[in-house]
Amino acid sequence: MNNSVEIQYCTQCRWMLRAAWMGQELLSTFEEELHELILRPGTGGIFEIRANGKLIWSRKTMGGFPEITELKQLIRDEIAPEKSLGHADRKKQ
Repeated sequence: MNNSVEIQYCTQCRWMLRAAWMGQELLSTFEEELHELILRPGTGGIFEIRANGKLIWSRKTMGGFPEITELKQLIRDEIAPEKSLGHADRKKQ
């Protein structure tokens, strides 16, 4: 499967660097699993992240920005559920 992630960010809020940094982290972590990363400029305070078209994070509805560890877990759960994230993985219960 050609897994993709899209990060839409608000240019008015100057969130491009945050979006680019998160994208870089995801590309590094999912170098084998991720085939496409899209940074999509927007306006109106938008900051949304989608994996394979599915909304994973919305700043407006989820209240703020994800921690990078949490974001990696959410993306992993969508595109590579069997992948271990090592020390950044959630604690096994």
